[in-house]
Amino acid sequence: MELRVTAGRKDLSVITKNLFLQGIFPFEGRGLEKPALIHSELSHYVPDGVINQTLYFRGGNSCSELITVVLMRDGAPMRYFPIGAKGDVHVPLRVVEDIEGGSVIELHLLAPEGVKGSVVVDLGMVEH
Repeated sequence: MELRVTAGRKDLSVITKNLFLQGIFPFEGRGLEKPALIHSELSHYVPDGVINQTLYFRGGNSCSELITVVLMRDGAPMRYFPIGAKGDVHVPLRVVEDIEGGSVIELHLLAPEGVKGSVVVDLGMVEH
């Protein structure tokens, strides 16, 4: 979905695009110190010349242990979203950072080694 937003002047407009990384994915924990990509579908390349902003994260955890979803930017952690045992979380991000074009955004998982379950993720973003 694309939205055209005007900034007070009719001759200037910015096209924004809503993006989502979402789904339900099985996992097996590899330890709490080793973030692992949840699934290749949860990776997004920000096009050159575009600014990406992450607006919210929603998640759910089917296992009986605490897990953490990690928002990664170019291989480095940006945000941690802990999800309690058999729990869920909704985090509207109040501090929104600009992610420059050329960056790769991914959702990784931290879970105790050997723990199996499914994780529900919904990461809402906008690009302009």
